[in-house]
Amino acid sequence: MNVHDSERLAGLLENAGLVEAQEGQADVVVFNTCAVRENADNKLYGNLGQLAPVKERHPGMQIAVGGCLAQKDRETILQKAPWVDVVFGTHNVGSLPALLERARHNNEAQLEILESLDVFPSTLPTKRDAVYSGWVSISVGCNNTCTFCIVPSLRGKERDRRPGDILSEVQALVDDGAIEVTLLGQNVNSYGVEFGDRGAFAKLLRACGSIEGLERVRFTSPHPAAFTDDVIDAMAETPNVMPQLHMPLQSGSDKVLKDMRRSYRSKKFLGILDKVRERIPHAAISTDIIVGFPGETEEDFQATLDVVEQARFATAFTFQYSKRPGTPAAELPDQLPKSVVQERYERLIALQDRIAAEENAKQVGTEVEVLVTAQQGRKASETHRLSGRSRDQRLVHFSVPEGAAVPRPGDLVTVTVTEAAPFHLIADPQPAEYSVRRSRAGDAWDRSQAESCGIPSSGSAPGGAKAVSLGMPSLPVRG
Repeated sequence: MNVHDSERLAGLLENAGLVEAQEGQADVVVFNTCAVRENADNKLYGNLGQLAPVKERHPGMQIAVGGCLAQKDRETILQKAPWVDVVFGTHNVGSLPALLERARHNNEAQLEILESLDVFPSTLPTKRDAVYSGWVSISVGCNNTCTFCIVPSLRGKERDRRPGDILSEVQALVDDGAIEVTLLGQNVNSYGVEFGDRGAFAKLLRACGSIEGLERVRFTSPHPAAFTDDVIDAMAETPNVMPQLHMPLQSGSDKVLKDMRRSYRSKKFLGILDKVRERIPHAAISTDIIVGFPGETEEDFQATLDVVEQARFATAFTFQYSKRPGTPAAELPDQLPKSVVQERYERLIALQDRIAAEENAKQVGTEVEVLVTAQQGRKASETHRLSGRSRDQRLVHFSVPEGAAVPRPGDLVTVTVTEAAPFHLIADPQPAEYSVRRSRAGDAWDRSQAESCGIPSSGSAPGGAKAVSLGMPSLPVRG
């Protein structure tokens, strides 16, 4: 969701006449922050500290900080880093260009934090990271009260978009060449609560199935407490809804789930997975897990390990509990020592890595359809493999047989998996095991590359004004 917000920010700034800094010094640097974990604070202030001397050497350079951490810290950011020019929150993303201009004109920092949404982010210009896929926000905010989570106080109560507006945006993305969309919300399956339709999310998934040219539909993240059978039915019966589900567990201990105020228990969670797999046998399920929540005993942690073993997650995003001021959990007794949390975390990682490797090994010998992406693996220069995502969202690195057609980002290839690792699959197919389907998304990629090549390297702003470079300057690496 933050990446999508960053696309909005980039679109706003380019719409205001700025151009992305490809090389060299940026004139404007924007940090879009998260506040879920403590290390976000540390990273922000560390980066701001490194930028202070950079700004001294480049008069006129501007620095802006937005997102959840800005909504939380507010004046603290300007106190700790007085060289910051703009601080804006989660509810007024669209104000950034005006705030930068005001800071420049007045020669003083601008702080603007709103307590409620002024404009739904979907109405703002967007510079998408990939022409072949896109994110679509269906709601913002959250009505849950999980004791570890600071998001509701920073994003506000849930606000739902009208279904017609969502489908219009999806259609616009498809018209622009995208063949994959991901529906976004803090709790996507509670979508419709604001306008009184509990079945709205399932209806939305089915409606996406009728959009011609839309080949892949994903969504994140649902909440187990509100996950209903009609959503499972819609997933199973809508061909372009992918066989992949991200279902946050957080803990396998019923006691900890109660303390987290998660309003479901492990039995219900596992029951949902059973229903999904009954209707969609090859679904890949991922999750989020927090280790070391206050008061978590060894017995509680073992319960988490037991659920992970039963659930057979394809992927798990695992986190050590981070104490966030302003959340109920921060005031709970029995905050665990770092050493205990670290040891449990390592055990969980080892278990999940083993399960992921075992689940991926089952894919060897199977045929998968891969949507080719522009991002390549770290070893691509050595292996000469391209990369993409299968229908169930597994990462696949594949080679192109000699003499075969090379796909573009956005094209789809069908390959046979030849090797598996915990975090990816490898396909080195024989010519008979490889085929390419050129797609509208690949055509859109070609157009985008041609357009980018046609832009003068110096950049130009509307009306002949001097272009302002937007980007992130290189920072010195600490030893």
